[in-house]
Amino acid sequence: MIRACKDVAWERHLLPSDLEVVHTKIDPSAWFPMEIFERLGNAILHEVAHGELEAVRMWGKYSVDQIHAAMPTIVAPGDPVETLNRFRVLRSTYFDFDALDLPMLLSHRVHVVVGYHMGNPAEEAASMQTLGFFERLLEVAGAMAVDSRFVERVWAGDRRTLFEISWTTGR
Repeated sequence: MIRACKDVAWERHLLPSDLEVVHTKIDPSAWFPMEIFERLGNAILHEVAHGELEAVRMWGKYSVDQIHAAMPTIVAPGDPVETLNRFRVLRSTYFDFDALDLPMLLSHRVHVVVGYHMGNPAEEAASMQTLGFFERLLEVAGAMAVDSRFVERVWAGDRRTLFEISWTTGR
């Protein structure tokens, strides 16, 4: 996203070493340093989303379609619970720490604990993006009437971030 927005003065938000990482070839097998990830996220939140967390949530939704196109088997058509179980297996490939946990998964409800261990603005934005991701993942799997809410929010002083999503199915 930063590479695509050439008219933005990213150096106002990023260190020279961050920009160096941005302009190097992406190695899909390498881990992105979390400190850089946080600064990039904060810069994108400010310059691209203009602080609008709903835009970040929409980006999370949009990313599902990209992942689904690249890995069609992530979705079990008509089976949101199996889709979430497939995501559980896949999630370890995205982070080298436990950023996400699904401590409760029932037939029409899931609890998701999010912990990226960043500062509050970045943590809130990443949590909103994650919420949008899960909402859309469930929709693609056939969930209807998807309803979500944050139950706990680290940036509001809670000890962790947890959101709950409920849905209905045609069954």
